[in-house]
Amino acid sequence: MGGINFQTGLLVVSYFGYLLLGSVIFQALERNSEKELKASVYEMKAAFLENLASLTPQDVEEFVKNLTQAIQRGVYPLGNATDTDHSNWDFSNSFFFVGSIVSTIGCGTLSPKTAGGQIFCVFFALFGIPLNIIVLHRVGKALSSLCERLGKCLYRKGMREKRIKFLTLQFFLVTGVLVFLGLPALVFHSVEGWTYNEGIYYAFITLSTIGFGDYVVGVQPGRTYRSYYRALVAIWILFGLAWIALLFNLLTTFLEDTERKIAEDLHKIASEREHGRSVIRCQLSKAGLKEEEEEELTLGP
Repeated sequence: MGGINFQTGLLVVSYFGYLLLGSVIFQALERNSEKELKASVYEMKAAFLENLASLTPQDVEEFVKNLTQAIQRGVYPLGNATDTDHSNWDFSNSFFFVGSIVSTIGCGTLSPKTAGGQIFCVFFALFGIPLNIIVLHRVGKALSSLCERLGKCLYRKGMREKRIKFLTLQFFLVTGVLVFLGLPALVFHSVEGWTYNEGIYYAFITLSTIGFGDYVVGVQPGRTYRSYYRALVAIWILFGLAWIALLFNLLTTFLEDTERKIAEDLHKIASEREHGRSVIRCQLSKAGLKEEEEEELTLGP
């Protein structure tokens, strides 16, 4: 057990080391390109405001088109040109980005735009996604071991196996909902300004890897975020994925056990019914009744 725990710990450390390395490399590849894009967007904005009185409808459409493209690339042209010193490719955002790659959620406004960044993204995902699956599997096994220990403790207290599985499912469901859905929703309500319902919605859509991208953390214009905020969100996602995978596994096992129990009960009822018919036939045969009368009494009218 100790060797397994050591291997799991080493794997998790290596996993986060891989994410940290990817964050640093993406920063180096993308930061300068984004800075140049921001500078050009602010120049476009200044030129638009300077020539506002003489603009044609075509000029306005072109400005809106360029502005939309800039926002889609994560550049919000608010404030003045000095804001170009702030980069979306800081460490926190980069760590969140690599987390969205390996978890295959892939939602957000941040994406590599340089040729080097795009090529590196392909190879990073090629190795990172299998590594993420392995880590989630190991973490899931560790949580499953916790389930087994909890089940054994309840079994020693005389509880039935079916009830133990149901209570274990309830425990991880309630605990996980509070830790991975309820509390994060409160944080998103405070930091992002979303409603609590929107926070719950974002948390589940993200952890289930549906990832519509309609809500993205850390990108609301006019809001100030802590430097470590998106990095913490990435860590929450990675551990939340392990929890929801375990929850789905427990739920599937519980439903399969329930289905098997129902099938066994139906088979038992059918067997008892057939046995009852056989007993009646035997008794009627001894009484000397005809086969037709026997069938009528056995099956009923």
